[in-house]
Amino acid sequence: MLSATAAAAPLAAPTSTALKAVLWDMDGTLVDTEPYWIDAEMALVAAHGGHWDLEQAHQLVGNALDDSARILQEAGVKLSEREIIDHLSGVVIARLRGELPWRPGARELLAELHGRGVRCALVTMSERAMASEVVGALDEEYFEFLVTGDEVEHGKPHPEPYLKAIAQLRESDPSLTAANCAALEDSIPGLASAVASGAAAIAIPHAVALEEGPDHTTWSTLAGMTHDDVAKVVASHAANAGAAL
Repeated sequence: MLSATAAAAPLAAPTSTALKAVLWDMDGTLVDTEPYWIDAEMALVAAHGGHWDLEQAHQLVGNALDDSARILQEAGVKLSEREIIDHLSGVVIARLRGELPWRPGARELLAELHGRGVRCALVTMSERAMASEVVGALDEEYFEFLVTGDEVEHGKPHPEPYLKAIAQLRESDPSLTAANCAALEDSIPGLASAVASGAAAIAIPHAVALEEGPDHTTWSTLAGMTHDDVAKVVASHAANAGAAL
């Protein structure tokens, strides 16, 4: 596990700015699970006599699960953090087994990247049991590995999850750095984590609005996007980072 100090700073810029890897968020980016989470949260809070609305639910999108559990306790849920996480995860997994709603263009882009030799990793705040359900439903083993919320000390918006993925990629390719990677995100905490890691962050807003900004690229959808589109973002990000030095 990365220490807080090690996870605080992006790796140095590479000698090459070619696209080598894409780091994928899961909930809301690869699959549209946010409605499942929201339904589960509303039902749980209501069962404990509390109030939970859509605006409150949207504030949890992309958060680490232990942070979300603490907020749900404040809303009246009389369970431990672990009990809340297990309950919500169980409800969402059950629904995923009934219907796995892929986000538009996600599987197509994933397949093309894989076919072009770009390494892909999943970086999610969901725990491994749920992430494995999603990855296992894919036709091929597109993801080289998973970084999940139960395997990091600091969840998103901290950069640790993305830095951990980059460090694992570097084990077999020491020339790879954050500037060779793109990170796909749909949430405010996730986008902050990706940007802080030094990767080329691409925002694809879905359940919550994401502000435009100079530190990331925004796409309205992954539908129709290609390897070359991602590679252009990585090259532009590296050029901008170099100009800022």
